[in-house]
Amino acid sequence: MIRSLWTGTTGMNSQQLNIDVIANNLANVTTTGFKKSRADFQDLMYQIMKVPGSQSSADTTSPTGIQVGLGVRPSAVQKIFTEGDIIQTGNELDVAIEGAGFFQVEMPNGTTAYTRAGAFKRDVDGRITTSDGYPILPAITIPDGSRQITIGETGIVSAIIGADNTSTEIGAFETATFTNNSGLTAVGRNLFVESAASGTAQTAIPGDDGYGTLAQNYLEGSNVNIVEEMALMITTQRAYEINSKSIQTSDEMMQTTNNLV
Repeated sequence: MIRSLWTGTTGMNSQQLNIDVIANNLANVTTTGFKKSRADFQDLMYQIMKVPGSQSSADTTSPTGIQVGLGVRPSAVQKIFTEGDIIQTGNELDVAIEGAGFFQVEMPNGTTAYTRAGAFKRDVDGRITTSDGYPILPAITIPDGSRQITIGETGIVSAIIGADNTSTEIGAFETATFTNNSGLTAVGRNLFVESAASGTAQTAIPGDDGYGTLAQNYLEGSNVNIVEEMALMITTQRAYEINSKSIQTSDEMMQTTNNLV
């Protein structure tokens, strides 16, 4: 009877983690470039009370045996890197990646982070930065007096400077890809950093083979599907309730046993 109490507890703990993941997805339904997460679970070890294939008589063997599971545990929380909807904004420094790739960002400690959120700004020095002021890599500086900034599909940035009538190239974006996007470490602020699981970043010009192109005046929205998350939330709630019910039932059965004494 005690076994069922602990088994139900593992189920409740796992569903609590599941609802935490779902809640974070829903909280970021309007976050630019956000990638939803999914919790994966696996069953725990089994208590083998009768080995499958064991001898049941002189001429027969047990076809299944007796194996009693001891519950469930989380095995992974995985980021899903499907593309979000492309949203038109009309802002000349808003850039979306259509296809594979990440923008590169220089962190305050000098390391490189990666993002799909292309809501860029211009700082006091004219550098193109994230909303937190972190400059993109390679660094692109927009000269004073620039107008009609254009960002091409292949990342070339040009602008009309001062009284000129023709555009001047002022820099270029590069994007990075990884062997395993799900292995990236999320650090908040729409940023990821590479890990041993993700592999090393491979950089190239947007539009190269295997790399997405850029779309100026657009942003990539969150890839969270509200209806899907709501359905998962209902399923998770019911699973939590049924696991609590198994604990309650085990308790009532133990109480019945105690009343026999």
